[in-house]
Formats: sequence, C-alpha cells, structure tokens
Amino acid sequence: MTFRQFSRFILLSGNCPVRSYSLHSNGVLKVEHDRRNLRFTVSLRNSAGDAEHAVLRYTLTGEKHVDLVSTVVPETFRGRGVAALLSKAAMDFLVEESLKAHVSCWYIKKYIEENPRSAYKDLVIN
Repeated sequence: MTFRQFSRFILLSGNCPVRSYSLHSNGVLKVEHDRRNLRFTVSLRNSAGDAEHAVLRYTLTGEKHVDLVSTVVPETFRGRGVAALLSKAAMDFLVEESLKAHVSCWYIKKYIEENPRSAYKDLVIN
C-alpha cells in the first residue's frame, strides 16, 4: 500500500496551531502536529472499528534544536507506510521552521537514508 500527498493545511486547536498533512490510499490519513505535546499523530481505525494512534515524539533541546525521539505504529498498521508518513511530516516541519535535529529514533534515521533529500540531511546533527 502506498500513500501520496495531496494537500496540506493548518487547523487551529485552541491557542495551539496543529498542522495536518492529508494523504490518501482508499481513504484519508491525516498527520496532526501537536506542538503543545511535541508529537505528530496519525489516528487509525482497526478492523474492529476501534481507534488506534501512531505517534512520532520529539523533544526540544535548544531554541532551534530538537531530538526526534521515537516512532510507534500499532502492530496491525506496520508495513503500510504510516511511520514514513510521520517521518516526512516531522522532517518537513524541521525544514519549514529551520530547525536542526538529533535523531535518536532508528526508523527516522532509516527514513532519512532512504529519502536522501539534501534539505533533510543538512538539518541532522551527528
């Protein structure tokens, strides 16, 4: 299953802007960037109709520095590009905000290696 980006927009949730990245593949997946809780989230429905969440977490390590800490995808949704979608949203956030990042998460490291955009690699702190 592959996902293609088709739109980006900003939602306002209280005083905290939440950026959403909408993608489609027989439906819509939306990555929400929750700046207050320092995470990117995709809400998913499993076969029983229950809500599950894939999450990429980060921490602020300085005024213009973050640490991309972890990516967790529910087991039933692994291998479908959800972690890549979260990683792309996080990396695009770094580019848009001119941030530098230490990458602690093994999956995000893999994503950057497999998507060798200079805009991404220039933002990674070794």
